[in-house]
Amino acid sequence: MSGNIKLAKDLRAGDRAALARAITLVESTKPAHRAEAEALLDLLLPQTGKSQRIGVTGVPGVGKSTFIDTFGSMLTKEGHKVAVLAVDPTSARTGGAILGDKTRMPRLAVDPNAFIRPSPTSGTLGGAARATREAILLCEAAGHDIIIVETVGVGQSEHMVAGMVDVFLVLLLPGGGDELQGIKKGILELADIIAVNKADSDSAAAANRAVKEFSAALRILQPADDRWRVPVLKCSALKNEGLKEIWETIKSHRAAMDQSGRFAARRREQGVGWMWALVEDRLRSAFRGHPQVRAQLAELERSVAAGKTTPARAAAALLAAFGIDEGT
Repeated sequence: MSGNIKLAKDLRAGDRAALARAITLVESTKPAHRAEAEALLDLLLPQTGKSQRIGVTGVPGVGKSTFIDTFGSMLTKEGHKVAVLAVDPTSARTGGAILGDKTRMPRLAVDPNAFIRPSPTSGTLGGAARATREAILLCEAAGHDIIIVETVGVGQSEHMVAGMVDVFLVLLLPGGGDELQGIKKGILELADIIAVNKADSDSAAAANRAVKEFSAALRILQPADDRWRVPVLKCSALKNEGLKEIWETIKSHRAAMDQSGRFAARRREQGVGWMWALVEDRLRSAFRGHPQVRAQLAELERSVAAGKTTPARAAAALLAAFGIDEGT
């Protein structure tokens, strides 16, 4: 415990190395480390919850990294402390570092008021969720008042990140209707703010068309909150244009959510959701680590793949090995 007390003290003092060590601790899946991490989070909990949590997503090539680098640098110049956490559920397949040597965000990487950290997933979305949520709390305790969570991967990662932030920003390209065909309705439903990036002078007309078409598409969707209509903005991260408007819109969203009571409700719902996500993550780990499950798993997988056993029968066998009788 004494080690945790010192780590917590150093982290609260803004020691970047202490913050990095603390995140490494909460990322560990070793039981002893998990117990230490939980004790550390208990110590730091009073200093958490005071940041603005911003989720950022977008299709490949939309310029998320450039946007976050420019946007984050703008915020640090205003006196904010910014932390960037990246979630990439696909990284385990390639073994590559999510942020590499941080060259994706060169300005923030050397900014003393910024902290950049990838969230390793241990090959699972649940691993990314746990590591990122706990990293958010640690960054808040270290004094970062703006937390940006970037989805590097695609698919369910957007839903996961939307479930841990206060405002979800979706970046789109100025392709208008052509791109609209490839956007899942669910992603638009998650958005609190939409911004058409790369709205440079060469593509100004396309960006204007995109704003109109995305705005029209949003009219057929039911808003998550009656007091907030999802705006469609334009920006150019490369030329640092439109970013102040996006920040003002984020602040307007926060004010609207505070006024309606939705902000506090969203945080409460996320806390309960986090609890169940942890339960499911640990149950999955316990299940796969059970000796009798491990003894049968490979053979049952081969049998299902070969069509010799139905998935339902194989699942029942594994659950029985774990001690769960579906008939009771």
